[in-house]
Amino acid sequence: MKYDVVVVGAGPAGATAAEDLVRSGHRVAMLDRLGRIKPCGGAIPPRLIADFFIPDDQLVAKITTARMVSPTQRHVDIPIENGFVGMVDREHFDPFLRDRAVSAGADLIAGTFVRITRDADGSHVVYRDKETGEEQILDTKMIIGADGARSKVAAQCVPGGDKIPYVIAYHEIVEAPEANASYDPKRCDVIYDGKISPDFYGWIFPHGGQASIGMGSLVKSVDVKQATADLRAAHGLTDCKTIRREGAPIPLKPLDRWDNGNDVVLAGDAAGVVAPSSGEGIYYAMVGGRVAATAAAAKLKTGRAKDLQLARKLFMREHKQVFRVLGAMQNAYYRSDERRERFVSLCHDVDVQKLTFEAYMNKALVKARPMAHLKIGIKNLAHLSGLVSVTRT
Repeated sequence: MKYDVVVVGAGPAGATAAEDLVRSGHRVAMLDRLGRIKPCGGAIPPRLIADFFIPDDQLVAKITTARMVSPTQRHVDIPIENGFVGMVDREHFDPFLRDRAVSAGADLIAGTFVRITRDADGSHVVYRDKETGEEQILDTKMIIGADGARSKVAAQCVPGGDKIPYVIAYHEIVEAPEANASYDPKRCDVIYDGKISPDFYGWIFPHGGQASIGMGSLVKSVDVKQATADLRAAHGLTDCKTIRREGAPIPLKPLDRWDNGNDVVLAGDAAGVVAPSSGEGIYYAMVGGRVAATAAAAKLKTGRAKDLQLARKLFMREHKQVFRVLGAMQNAYYRSDERRERFVSLCHDVDVQKLTFEAYMNKALVKARPMAHLKIGIKNLAHLSGLVSVTRT
């Protein structure tokens, strides 16, 4: 059988791309190693739930408050007004997305990507079958690489795809304690503390009867397991039963190119689409899968290789400014504990809270409140220049 598209990787990006393509009449195969669970806090905004038709039974928790914790343990609780942030567990969410794509008509093949070959008959994805260990071949017209931050498809086929910078994220899924003074099953805690992560943050995210506790860092000398143990100890979670431990690379910025100008286009982590500062990935992965499917479908219809550029163009048209602002914020406030302390001080401002969560929930910068933006800008300058104390709110 010759496929129109083989999608390498069947996480949120790959499964979304596959489902969109089969629903538009294309013959699609998803190739995935299966059995692996990506470390992920699991937060998804209302826009994702609406845009990708996520049923309520996939939500393991509904978060109504976010707590920002500073290096000196000061904290501010930010209410999530007019809604909630959904939480999913990737152990179940990824199979749900794969099953939905299969129900729509995609084939799911268990195996490990090896390489792509080409000849007069087209493109061929060579993979190692999970059950037999033998190399097999999928004949196809197009390939979508959705195989993660250290994408083999990107490294083999796309210029610059072998040089994507990334942080290492690690988390532990534990049995959640009963609600108490330090743990609230409807609150996400984000810990900005150089002792936990010198360049990112730690998190405690409820997952219903479980919780995700983890951190990320670009610094290779950081012991992510010890940092997570320290985080658990600091918040009274050491004695919670550990269910599983997971680690993986998370990309730092989008690649300059997402296609090879011929038969390959990238999506999700393989294209580098994780938001700076927040580390949010699921929403952007699924959007990345959707625009990759759009680009692949356009190329199949017109035969024009330049149509593959649509994936990056469509994504950046909507999200480039958000990524730029978040990147600037990370560069400004994640570089030292003094700056982290100042960042949490800023988070006490009601306008900062409202604008931040309006942007997060709807995935667009809020432009309708110029005076609030002006006030926040002045506060930013005052903190970054050291004109006010680190605890000034």
